[in-house]
Amino acid sequence: MINFTPKLFTLFKDGYSKGDLRADAIAGLTVAIVALPLAMALAIASGASPDKGLITSVVAGFLISFLGGSRAQIGGPTGAFVVVIFNVIAQHGYDGLVLATLMAGVVLLVAGYAKLGQIIKFIPHPVVTGFTAGIAVIIASSQVKDFLGLRLEEVPADFIPKWEAYFGALDTVSLATLCVGSGSLLVIILLRHFAPKLPSYLIAVCAAAALVNIFNVPVATIGSHFPDMPSGLTVPELPVWDFAKIQSVIPSAFTIAFLAGIEALLSAVVADGMTGFKHRSNQELIGQGVANIGSALFGGLPATGAIARTATNVKSGGKTPMAGIFHALFLLIAMLFVMDVMAFVPMAALAAILFIVAWGMSEVGHFIHIFRLSRTDRSVMILTFLLTVLVDLTVAIGVGVTLACLLFMKHMAEAVIIKSGSRDASQRYDDSKEDDSQRRALPDGVEVFQIMGPFFFGVAGDLVDTLKRIGQMPDVLILRMRHVPYLDATGEHALEAVIRLSNDNGAKVILSGLQPQPRRLLENARLSEGGDGVLFCKDYKSALKKAEFILENKAVYKEF
Repeated sequence: MINFTPKLFTLFKDGYSKGDLRADAIAGLTVAIVALPLAMALAIASGASPDKGLITSVVAGFLISFLGGSRAQIGGPTGAFVVVIFNVIAQHGYDGLVLATLMAGVVLLVAGYAKLGQIIKFIPHPVVTGFTAGIAVIIASSQVKDFLGLRLEEVPADFIPKWEAYFGALDTVSLATLCVGSGSLLVIILLRHFAPKLPSYLIAVCAAAALVNIFNVPVATIGSHFPDMPSGLTVPELPVWDFAKIQSVIPSAFTIAFLAGIEALLSAVVADGMTGFKHRSNQELIGQGVANIGSALFGGLPATGAIARTATNVKSGGKTPMAGIFHALFLLIAMLFVMDVMAFVPMAALAAILFIVAWGMSEVGHFIHIFRLSRTDRSVMILTFLLTVLVDLTVAIGVGVTLACLLFMKHMAEAVIIKSGSRDASQRYDDSKEDDSQRRALPDGVEVFQIMGPFFFGVAGDLVDTLKRIGQMPDVLILRMRHVPYLDATGEHALEAVIRLSNDNGAKVILSGLQPQPRRLLENARLSEGGDGVLFCKDYKSALKKAEFILENKAVYKEF
């Protein structure tokens, strides 16, 4: 039975102690400290103002924890969305992004109530690794200008032209900006290595901002880039829309929904492994859907479960979804009272944070591991990676999943075996054993074919070709299907072709050992026993007896 109750409600029903409240508040504060600079950095990398990232963390973070299906999930903007958001804003403007986010939320709601929470297991790991590594490369590439302080009027959106522009502007590198960025990067790396419990992002940002303002270092800051940045939440409102606008952003909405669903479920699985509890995948999708709708109404960005912040929550002692709610409340307090201070943060320091985020997303270890596996997995991963970097994320996911499915079907087709029966009288038949080489001697006029594996469109034609190669048609053809767990429409059509070809040549067809799904499909196809020149038998032994009876009574079975 599917449980659509938010995890928070269930935990409150079971009891919520003062100790839980204290632990959740401490964990929420810890996560908020990590999320504050990260949310702003991700928003800027996405082509939006930093306050949009904080709005998303507050609104979506609250709703994901309040209505989601995981006890430890922390929601907000993530690196996976950077490329998508940037492209949507470039093509449709920020109002187009808000509309696409709202539509994506609706898609996630429908997916949750349609019980598609287990869809994550159908996305091949090489595809996920390929597009995640590709996004990491794009994020890192987008921060080179701010990290080096390059003087460029406009940075091209495409990967290769972007790097051509960078190399063409190397003579404009700002030594002060490079020092601030490198120093921030070094501080983060050292703190993560020697003091992993300290908020390395926040410390690096605060240290960089203090040094830049104390010594009046001439570098770009959040305030210089976004002089009119508002503080606090805006009044929720519906985005401006018309049918033409909806039609133009539909592909982006589905891409956002896909990424949000996949990353949220991945994050929930990670949390399960760390806590020992199990999340409710369908309810998690519902919570993600409501969160994205809420974020859009407040003018925020797309949101999903953030794996790093979720892990931080668990490590900090978060017990229930209240930790995520506290994280959102602390960020709201920061938006109301600290935004003026955040204007002094150097852009190079935020670029350093995003370099670390990109490195974490790249999953170099997983990339190398898959590269060492089969040629199929390697090809899917590399193609997805290259398409993500050089073409488009949507194209990369679509092509990657399609190629993975086609290669999987190819391997499945190669694994299916269609072979004829033995006429060796020394072999005794034993239907109770899995060794199908043991067969009863076949009487003259009987031919047996055994199909082993799913009988689908990738192999259906092989049966007809095999039948045509046997030469003289037998009086009775037995098709052993005990090892056929699945039959599709093409396989059913091939069976009909075999039955028709056999009947045209005076042969009778017996199907033995049909499993439930193939039998149900044949019944739905109106392939009736007897009326369509075919007989069903529960096992091979019964089929042989039926074949002998047919041979002995040819006159009776001439027409049936």
